[in-house]
Amino acid sequence: MQPMKTLNLKLNEKSYPIYIGRDLLLQADFLSKHISGRQVMIVSNTKVAPLYLAKVEALLGGFSVKNVILPDGEKYKNLETLNLIFDALLAEKFDRTCTLIALGGGVIGDMTGFAAASYQRGVNFVQIPTTLLATVDSSVGGKTGVNHALGKNMIGAFHQPQCVLIDINTLDTLEARQYAAGMAEVIKYGLLGNAKFLQFLQQNMPALMARDKDLLAQAIYQSCADKAEIVATDELESGRRVLLNLGHTFGHALENTLGYGKLLHGEAIAIGMLMAAKLSMLEGHLSADEVAQVADLCKKADLPCEINSKIKITDFTKAMLVDKKSVAGKMRLILLKKLGQAFITNDYQPDNLHKIIEEFL
Repeated sequence: MQPMKTLNLKLNEKSYPIYIGRDLLLQADFLSKHISGRQVMIVSNTKVAPLYLAKVEALLGGFSVKNVILPDGEKYKNLETLNLIFDALLAEKFDRTCTLIALGGGVIGDMTGFAAASYQRGVNFVQIPTTLLATVDSSVGGKTGVNHALGKNMIGAFHQPQCVLIDINTLDTLEARQYAAGMAEVIKYGLLGNAKFLQFLQQNMPALMARDKDLLAQAIYQSCADKAEIVATDELESGRRVLLNLGHTFGHALENTLGYGKLLHGEAIAIGMLMAAKLSMLEGHLSADEVAQVADLCKKADLPCEINSKIKITDFTKAMLVDKKSVAGKMRLILLKKLGQAFITNDYQPDNLHKIIEEFL
């Protein structure tokens, strides 16, 4: 068994540790030292709370602990559900020294973080992710928010947590489809800027899908390290951090046009990365063999490589334009110069983009 590892996301006064290991929910010291004040609100959902809420509460002796349990699913990631968190905080008279704890996947983490950024103009919060996608992506970096009917994650704020506590054992209870969806974000780090990690994933994907704990710990650590390094140089996504959205402009448009929850976020991102790879090939960057490697890795991770629903091209294109990466009406995309090297561009042939959209839809 590998020992616990600690990463530090360096953001000057907003720096914080990311703890990665096993049985961390049995060790109170990691959590309690990052809680300010005496009031703690744990935010979870109907699926995760029965599994881990009591464990987290047991770590918080001496604090005044309350909880709010939200419905489970991407379709509830909206302002209406967010208001349930504010209702609980106000009903329990939580003050501005309180700490919120996000216990769950990316939806819970994003909404709890947004509530923390907004409540009394900003209170502390802690991330305890319980899905693979949340451990390697959404819990790290301080992006918070909710969806709008016209666009994904269009309402939110940057608000960094006090720490991220990743207990790998929580992934034991994660259903297979959710686990595979999280692997899409792991693959993303290899494709966008870490060719050595990509090779590791190609060699070890069967064992990773079998949830080999030591290999999984390595994959989570490297994913978080890659993201932390990028976020440290561009916290507010004004430049290099945009690379982390590889596949996301396509993927978010899929989620929006199909209806939130029809495809899991990671499933949509897998298809989006393949669309970006094929467009990169049409633009003269990747070979057909390299595109095949992307598809093969996604298939080995039990991720979809095609869309099994009808979508109107006009609806999809409109959804792509309602995206945080669009600037002055111009759609920026993240493409691949080669496997392991992504770049940001709005200089591509519109006909090639249309061909890719037509092929997939």
